[in-house]
Amino acid sequence: HVQLVESGGGSVQVGGSLRLSCVASGDTISRYCMGWFRQIPDKEREGVAGIESDGSTSYADSVKGRFTISQDSAKNILYLQMNSLKPEDTAMYYCAKDRYGGSYYGADFGYWGQGTQVTAS
Repeated sequence: HVQLVESGGGSVQVGGSLRLSCVASGDTISRYCMGWFRQIPDKEREGVAGIESDGSTSYADSVKGRFTISQDSAKNILYLQMNSLKPEDTAMYYCAKDRYGGSYYGADFGYWGQGTQVTAS
């Protein structure tokens, strides 16, 4: 099974930037749909961005124009570049892998990392 390890979170001023990384081992992530999600306590997990095996990307309306999802196929790493951070972006961020290689909106994200905390204040 794939293992996913996120890093790159931290505390940043409003308007600042962070780049999250998700290092994958045990499978080739470029063959699958991958996603970034976030969650704050007592609220439902929210999909932030996704990238499909053909490179197509999708974003939540709240992050469009500010966040960019990408991947380095050679290194098997998923990234989330976050610019112009707002206080409402504060959350635990998780990367996830689709089980079967489907599209983002039909994906079954069955593999998750442990998360990395992002705080914008």
